[in-house]
Amino acid sequence: VDFGCGSGILAIAAALLGARLVHARDIDPQALEATGKNALRNEVAGRIHTAPADGEIPECDLLISNILAGTLIDLASSIAGHVRTKGELVLAGILSAQAPLVENAYRPMFVFDPPFTENDWVMLHASRTR
Repeated sequence: VDFGCGSGILAIAAALLGARLVHARDIDPQALEATGKNALRNEVAGRIHTAPADGEIPECDLLISNILAGTLIDLASSIAGHVRTKGELVLAGILSAQAPLVENAYRPMFVFDPPFTENDWVMLHASRTR
């Protein structure tokens, strides 16, 4: 699942790297349209399914999201609920100062690797424990 897919770049990358099926979700209809068009351009449209973020999201092995930290925190229980036990979570586009807050929101359900930091941006990777 690419949650908050925007232009679809993460969904497309997942498909190009071998994901059989990617669910791309966003609250913005224009983002869903852009994702669909970009998937066509990259010849992976048959493996990327777009839908509104408030619709049904299947349980998944990997959920990736590059959205605002406040939204990630607010939706932590919902987002976490879509990741299977032993599944993985990748959260990106987080400012360094906000990373501990985001990590704490998901910590009851996930075990985190050390954060990856570049300049003032952080990417968090975690595995679901239960």
